[in-house]
Amino acid sequence: MVLLSIDWTNLHELLRSLYDEMMPLCEDMASVAKGVAGIGALFYVAYRVWQSLARAEEIDVLPLFRPFVLGLCIMFFPTLVLGTINGILSPVCSATSSLVEQQTFDMKKYQEEKDELEREAMLRDPAKAFLVSDEEFDKKIDELGWSLGDMDTMINMYGQKAVYDMGEKVRGWFRELLELFFQAASLLIDTLRTFFLIVLSILGPVSFALAVYDGFQSTLTTWLSRYICIYLWLPVGDLFGAILSRIQILMLQQDIQQMQDPTFIPDASNSVYCIFMIIGIIGYFCVPTVSSWIIQAGGAGAYGQKVGGAGAYGQKVGGAGKMAGNGAAAVGGAVGGTVAGRIKKMF
Repeated sequence: MVLLSIDWTNLHELLRSLYDEMMPLCEDMASVAKGVAGIGALFYVAYRVWQSLARAEEIDVLPLFRPFVLGLCIMFFPTLVLGTINGILSPVCSATSSLVEQQTFDMKKYQEEKDELEREAMLRDPAKAFLVSDEEFDKKIDELGWSLGDMDTMINMYGQKAVYDMGEKVRGWFRELLELFFQAASLLIDTLRTFFLIVLSILGPVSFALAVYDGFQSTLTTWLSRYICIYLWLPVGDLFGAILSRIQILMLQQDIQQMQDPTFIPDASNSVYCIFMIIGIIGYFCVPTVSSWIIQAGGAGAYGQKVGGAGAYGQKVGGAGKMAGNGAAAVGGAVGGTVAGRIKKMF
């Protein structure tokens, strides 16, 4: 999108630096997690060794390494865990960020070209040339005399000029307001993403420590999936912005081709641009949902499985999920059809 005077890039960079500055707190939380994990490892190993001795079975040593591996991850959590995950996912963010920057640069270039062609097209129309050019306005005023008809024409010209200037100011103000809301929505998603990542990073050692205990083992996979899902908010948002920018580039190219026709008179309302800005503002709040489609936390699969006499409950949960999915698809189709119909009527 066309950026305002506010340097939004610096605000996003500030959030990146905030995340890096908060990472040392993971080391303080790791000392607490070591004690929790140490107690859990003691009970974990003692229970399985006692269970094997009670059953007169051989002790399986391999599963006993699990708490020690988790303890190793807790000791080197910022480097071993966060460093590995961020190192794998950061190239994705860099690629999508460069993509949206390129699309935004191209869109600004085509927008400037369209504005210039639009001004030239308005100057070709003798009835509207004085609205966009002060020289044409003064020239037309000088051609008029002081008769009653000329005075009436002069008053109408001043009125049309004032109305046109006021309309341009209102459209420009509304456009800047939509751009402000668009950038604010992007910044809101990035701020929430940074906040959630900081919380997950600081309390991550505790989640790893609780994963040592029986009954809390799904905490590990849940933490990993949620961290990755929230981390992907940024690339998904960048892709959404790049798609909107690309759509506007195609529209600008079409407008430029039409304006190259000497007989074409443009419409300066920019209603299509405002519509896409509103779509972008609403669409940014769908970024968390789209990210959850890429990776989803496990642990709830037991509700859909038959375990002993719970098979009926699993089938009910599966049927309820299917009904909810069908209902969501129906509502989404109805809303999409209504919006598409209204946009079609507008054009």
